[in-house]
Amino acid sequence: MKHSVKHSTIPQTRRGRGPARRIGRSLAFVLPVVLVLSGTLAVTRVNWSGAPADSVLTASDAAAPAASSPAAARAPHELLRDRLLTELLEDDPGVALTHLQEAVNERPSLARHCASIARALGRAAVRVYGPTRAQSYARPVCDTAFASGVLAAHG
Repeated sequence: MKHSVKHSTIPQTRRGRGPARRIGRSLAFVLPVVLVLSGTLAVTRVNWSGAPADSVLTASDAAAPAASSPAAARAPHELLRDRLLTELLEDDPGVALTHLQEAVNERPSLARHCASIARALGRAAVRVYGPTRAQSYARPVCDTAFASGVLAAHG
């Protein structure tokens, strides 16, 4: 009595050895680490104590010397961003972008913050003027950061 062995006509694949599997394993390892780190950094300013917000001391605040006023503790680029956002509301984004370029030209140390300030202006312009009108103010200040802020707020 002979036993016949049936062979499948479907080709067998090598499970777990392809590039997709390697990429999946890498993501499975890296993604939770990134999420934990970003989540940890995101909640450093959350007031869990229930006390007034100005009494919360975070690790970043503990390292800073005590300032006589809240404005004195703020970095120059933060003050510039806030001033330009006010100009955007009072005048228009074109005026704010011109003043951003002038500030960066006067103080080159602000150049590394230029793109983030321009993106913030772009997002604010969309809220105030709508996406189409906000985009009309775009110009090559800090490369295309203003336009990317408009796109991020619209998309």
